[in-house]
Amino acid sequence: MTPTDSRLTRTSTRGDTAGGSTTFGATGTHVSGTRRDRALVGAVVGLTRVTRVVVAAVAQAARWSARTVRPAGVLVVVAATVGLVFGLVFGWVEWLVAAVIALVLLATAVPFLFGARSYAVDLSLAHERAVAGSAVAGAIGVRNTGTRTTLPGRLDIPVGEGLVEVEVPLLRPGHAVDDPLELPDLRRGIVSVGPATTVRADPLGLLRREHAFPDVHDLYVHPRTVTLPSTSAGLIRDLEGSPTRRLVDADMAFHAIREYAPGDSRRQVHWKSTAKTGRLMVRQYEETRRSRMALILAIAQDEYADADEFELAVSCAASIGLRAVRDAREVDIVAGGEVPRVIRGRLRAVQRVPAVSPRGMLDGFSGIDRLETTMPVGEVCRVAGESGERLSIAFVVTGSRVPLSRLRQAALHFPADATVVGVRCDERAHPRMQAVSGMTVLTVGTIDDLAGLLVRGATA
Repeated sequence: MTPTDSRLTRTSTRGDTAGGSTTFGATGTHVSGTRRDRALVGAVVGLTRVTRVVVAAVAQAARWSARTVRPAGVLVVVAATVGLVFGLVFGWVEWLVAAVIALVLLATAVPFLFGARSYAVDLSLAHERAVAGSAVAGAIGVRNTGTRTTLPGRLDIPVGEGLVEVEVPLLRPGHAVDDPLELPDLRRGIVSVGPATTVRADPLGLLRREHAFPDVHDLYVHPRTVTLPSTSAGLIRDLEGSPTRRLVDADMAFHAIREYAPGDSRRQVHWKSTAKTGRLMVRQYEETRRSRMALILAIAQDEYADADEFELAVSCAASIGLRAVRDAREVDIVAGGEVPRVIRGRLRAVQRVPAVSPRGMLDGFSGIDRLETTMPVGEVCRVAGESGERLSIAFVVTGSRVPLSRLRQAALHFPADATVVGVRCDERAHPRMQAVSGMTVLTVGTIDDLAGLLVRGATA
């Protein structure tokens, strides 16, 4: 073996060559036959590799064409191809002229695609939270970071399922333009704003090129709420009454120090004050029990007449929860969770809305949607009743398709000493308050009806 032999040749010659066969130990390929056969196999392998490269290139070109060439551009390309074929084969001058015109149009449209990545886009919103039905202001800044003047273009900004278009003028290198951005009235939910996408297209709409920027904002659109009377007075206090006589240390707050009276517990003696005054002094406490409130929101799709009725229910639940959080009450906000259809009825799943702060609670209500496969409101009440420690009052917010009989059954899942208030949302009904089998049912047609009924109950 000469030093000039290739590595493959040396590996090949170490294989078994008996019987006219050669085994390539390096690759594990076994080739039988003569040198001609081996050459044929090599040609086939090379052709396969070339075919893969060509197919990959064609696929990439097809994807690029699908993104770039618009339907009008496809027609122009077809016209140019057919015109050239007919004009050159049959000598038809008219077809040849049509092909030339089509090619000129395509060549004219190409320069409009340049500069799509030469932009620096800054998307900002004035607020990250808004109320349903209100507009949101923002700003969009575009700067030419390239070394050439960019032709006029357009920015597409997705807003949820909608789209906002912003026209970008001709920009010289280093120049920028700032435009105000006003998002249309939005529905409740968590809306994604962005990413901003530069759109480069020719005036005839033949070619189009897009480039998306990574800047995306999540806009929390809160449900519309109304101010309710404080839960420390008025109707809710009357409904709550004295739910229990059981008090724990957490329900007592220090009030003052007073002189010992017969019957006082010696554990409450304040020894520093006793030593200072020479008389036996004790700590005086007051009951500050803030009993727990449960707020149940029905979210099953068949429990509401339409989407607007569900939005009314979310607004009612958010208004009640907001009042409870501002009054520093312990509130447990529970809604049904999604349950796969195949195991519906055998699995209990709930979702809880955080009630630590008003902002956090409203953010939680922004992400609640109607579900087709979830537990009915009665099962959600069962889960809330089982976990409701020291539960005093429960609000159950439902739609018009939940009859009063189901609402009464749902109320049975709460402790016997807890008061249950049902809130039925029906946009076609007149507001009223009624007592049904030991529970109070409020029927509201608008969000303002809820405040009116609670105020009426507070002054009754």
